Amino acid sequence: MSGDAAEAQRARAANGGGGGGGSSNRIQVSNTKKPLFFYVNLAKRYMQQHGEVELSAPGMAIATVVTVAEILKNNGFAFETRITTSTVEIKDEMRGRPIQKAKGDSEDEDVFSS
Repeated sequence: MSGDAAEAQRARAANGGGGGGGSSNRIQVSNTKKPLFFYVNLAKRYMQQHGEVELSAPGMAIATVVTVAEILKNNGFAFETRITTSTVEIKDEMRGRPIQKAKGDSEDEDVFSS
């Protein structure tokens, strides 16, 4: 197995391929673990295999997902079909009122089709 294929397999396993209910075409993007073009190339491969790809990222990695998505769109590899974000309502301890915060166990995601 080539290095890229092994990395893709590890990414699939980390993305829920191990029975966590994750989609087989979901890429969990990190802004610290892999170079940007690893995710671009992996997304291209997923689109060839599945016809669409979900780019998913928690918190600060959203900027990386947006960059990957823009590269795919600008080069004609994909178009955006859906963007979703998840938030939860928590109580502000200082002010005693509810505030919206990004959901910790879910991800923001973009779905693209080829």
